[in-house]
Amino acid sequence: MFLAGVGVLLFSATFPATTVALRGFDAVFIGAGRSVGAALLAGVTLWVTRTPIPTRHQFTMLLACVPGVGIGYGVLTSVALNHVTASHAAVVTGLLPAATAAVATWRAGERPGRLFWAASLAGALTVVTFALSSNAGSARAADLLLLLALILGAVGYAEGGRLAREMPGWRVICWVVVLALPVSLPLTVASGIISPPHLDLASGAALLYLASVTMFLGFFAWYSGLARAGIARASQLQLAQPFLTIGLAALVLGERPAPITYVAAAIVLGCVLAAQRARFGHRGVPPASSHLLGTIVHARERDEISTATSPYK
Repeated sequence: MFLAGVGVLLFSATFPATTVALRGFDAVFIGAGRSVGAALLAGVTLWVTRTPIPTRHQFTMLLACVPGVGIGYGVLTSVALNHVTASHAAVVTGLLPAATAAVATWRAGERPGRLFWAASLAGALTVVTFALSSNAGSARAADLLLLLALILGAVGYAEGGRLAREMPGWRVICWVVVLALPVSLPLTVASGIISPPHLDLASGAALLYLASVTMFLGFFAWYSGLARAGIARASQLQLAQPFLTIGLAALVLGERPAPITYVAAAIVLGCVLAAQRARFGHRGVPPASSHLLGTIVHARERDEISTATSPYK
């Protein structure tokens, strides 16, 4: 849960950083370019660590992450932030935990109990109610982009978290952004030609953060947390992300949160704590066996690492 929390903290600066980056770059350039930057870092990391090529089964799961995590979420939210504020876009992250839990139930075999779903839906409803009451959630055309980004992001989170049970989380995101290059690189080049960047220090630093942290380092902690704590359970920490985003938007962009923000944040925190107390099962695996399952997975990871680093391989 600590690792997942670190990921949420790093992700919370994504929308404010994107808003700053939009001062010097086109939205598509930001969304695709941050993936290209992360792919360069990932390529170096994979080469230095001599990471083995994923299996066919793992490639299939990695490709499922590419449309959302690899390229789609970044491009769609960047375009949407051309028309809405960072606080408005934070509504997406308020609904993302519930969507991620739903995908985890479908794809990862997790079986959250009634208390979990009640707490999760209550938290999501609180976020949406807060956004509407603060005039941040009125219906706009950009909301369709945010909704699509939400769906793609939920699939990418759940599939990546599921794959992180088989390989380290850092390796998952490295392969995802590398596999996204055939799409992200042409988009970045075309966008840069059509709308040449007007680089300044602030927008350049913001884009650097998006590439190195939002698209790279943040996922090291996030995917590892999802795999170890459970995708549905750990994803609920993102209920707090909209309020962290609003706080950073106030600090960086000068937006001033209303007192109701703190009331809503307290309610969401209560929902997160309730979700953590919920019982969890796993399709085909008794709840009491979940610890044993995790032990077996981590043992496999240790064996894989030992084999990869052995001078006698």
